[in-house]
Amino acid sequence: MSLRIGVQSKNAVFDESPAEGFALLKAAGFDCCDFSLNNYLKNTDLYQEKLNLFFDQSVSELETYFALHKEGAKQAGIFINQMHMPYPTFVPGAKKEVNDYLWNEVGPKSMEICRFLECPNIVIHGFKLDRYYGSEQAEWEKTEEFIESLAPVAKEYGITICMENLWNTLGTHKVEGPGCNAVKAVKRIDSINEKYGAEVLGFCYDTGHGNLVGLDPYKFISTLGKRLKVLHIHENDGAEDLHQLPYTFTRTRENTSVLDWDGVLRGLKDIGFDGVLSFETAPVLDCFPKELKAEALHMIAAVGRYFSAQIENNR
Repeated sequence: MSLRIGVQSKNAVFDESPAEGFALLKAAGFDCCDFSLNNYLKNTDLYQEKLNLFFDQSVSELETYFALHKEGAKQAGIFINQMHMPYPTFVPGAKKEVNDYLWNEVGPKSMEICRFLECPNIVIHGFKLDRYYGSEQAEWEKTEEFIESLAPVAKEYGITICMENLWNTLGTHKVEGPGCNAVKAVKRIDSINEKYGAEVLGFCYDTGHGNLVGLDPYKFISTLGKRLKVLHIHENDGAEDLHQLPYTFTRTRENTSVLDWDGVLRGLKDIGFDGVLSFETAPVLDCFPKELKAEALHMIAAVGRYFSAQIENNR
């Protein structure tokens, strides 16, 4: 059985006519969608402590706002299998009211939107706080506090919160950020799920982020096992977080890919991954003229079908 294929709603589905965007995804060959909730409160603004009024709306108002998205997805036969909470959900050094708003309004209302769209998974970014708190453990404890503030709602709604492997910067270099230690991730996920008696926490493996900091995708995915719930599939040049199409960047003219896609696919095969091959490749659609958007989406979906075939044929 082929794995389902998904892609971001960003740059494809627009508030003015969401049904048109979801139909575009279906025509390109996608089954699923990663709903870009983070597009409604952007990280570039949050790092400058700029808040908009979007999440000031009541839950009822937010449901009304996203009703056309929900209907458009259903009409097109697109399943919203995952979404991305606005990030960061904690800004180091920001005014208290900024972080209180992210914690008390954005987080809980994101969960309500997730429930309304009947989406089973929501991805969060762990807090990048090791340099502020002095250790990775202290950094995790703050992230854990945020996760546990949402865990009871996640259990009630049947939603899995998914932590993600991130990168950080050290001078001009990309270095490992939160979520880059698979062994620690496994222990933390199991501990929280045991506490709540439900799969309230899982993992989102981001292939591009892993490439930036030199993670071994096969080893990482194999270590996660059943805890891997969703994927962010994309590629970069190993230097910048570009979110481009797989097989775009090579080490040599003989087309040796910068990213170990064979390792990714072997890992997914070995753990029996049965989720969605979801591409976090919205910037690809900006790279081509708008007249070629449909063709670009077709190409992304074609890579997804190829990945699915490689995983299934080798099981």
